[in-house]
Amino acid sequence: MAGGLPTVVGSGSNTEQITTLNQELSNGTSTDKTGVAANNLNMSVTGTYLLYNGYRVVTTKKRLEELQKLNEQQLNSSVQTVIANVMLKYYAVVQQQSVLTTLNRSIDVSKEKLQVIETRRSVGMSNDADLFQAQLDLNAQIQALQTQKIIIAQAKTDLLRTLTINPDSAVEVSDTILVDKAVLWEDIKGSLYKNPDVLAADQQINVNKLLEKEANARRYPSLSAIAGFNYGRSQSAAGFTLLNQTYGPTVGINLSVPIYAGTTVLRQVQIAGVNTQTARLQKEIITQNYLANAAKAWQAYTNTLQLVEAEQKNYDLSGKLLQLMTQRFELGQATVVDVKLAQQTYENSGYRLINLNYTAKSAEITLKQLAYRLSNN
Repeated sequence: MAGGLPTVVGSGSNTEQITTLNQELSNGTSTDKTGVAANNLNMSVTGTYLLYNGYRVVTTKKRLEELQKLNEQQLNSSVQTVIANVMLKYYAVVQQQSVLTTLNRSIDVSKEKLQVIETRRSVGMSNDADLFQAQLDLNAQIQALQTQKIIIAQAKTDLLRTLTINPDSAVEVSDTILVDKAVLWEDIKGSLYKNPDVLAADQQINVNKLLEKEANARRYPSLSAIAGFNYGRSQSAAGFTLLNQTYGPTVGINLSVPIYAGTTVLRQVQIAGVNTQTARLQKEIITQNYLANAAKAWQAYTNTLQLVEAEQKNYDLSGKLLQLMTQRFELGQATVVDVKLAQQTYENSGYRLINLNYTAKSAEITLKQLAYRLSNN
């Protein structure tokens, strides 16, 4: 409640004394004793309730509420960052697995090619050079396949680490990258102002404004109501007063008026004002940076989608070319070099298509993260 609730304080003391008493009264009585025992007992309960202090308590309470909202937005931003990182790591695994699929198909062609050459050689229709070249090509592809499996394993480890899961855990990942093609620039641009970082910057401005009010409130008087109950008891074995006991309620008002404290309050108000202006500038910087990042991500997203469409056609054609060259090689109408070139064309087109899909997906994830639209799909 920012200090707006009443406070209740209980206190007590009990003091035992042994003194030497030398006392002379006006009536001629005198007392001279040693080892005189005395006891003082005091107890009190006091309640204080703040009535007015320039609305500083109200302002502080509002500031704490704004701080809570600010922390919630920062948490939302962290969640979006975690989701984006997980998705990027996930699709990195998909990307590498797609490369493995392309390699496997090319290896199947190489095995088929080698088998045809071995069959021809057995009947004297092929030479050793074609056999050796086909075997070398297959061995190189198998080595590339093993290297790709290591890359996939490392990508899965990165994914599990991002998920804070044991890196030895088994994980199965789909081999398809599905890019959302329905993302619209106007929707992204309009949603940028809902980004948690932008909202947190707004909350920081509000916090600093309230800090200005808090600092300014120190110029005003402070008024408090006080009520309590006191009990006091004093007892002595000798002397003029042998027993004195008091108890009863108390009530009052405490007024504190600031008269002079140098320029401390003025400096606090000025500093709070500068911090507010700084927060406004920081919000503008964050907003401009997010707009720039969104524009770059949008350019990458739209351009890459166009390239994906064109490369998909090339990939389909290269697959048909590879199939045709394989058939022609079996019929003796194509050479080993022709098949190898078709394989390279197919592999290169596949790699380009995979990388373009991953680039488009990364741009989509970035756009949705900036627009605070990331989910777990």
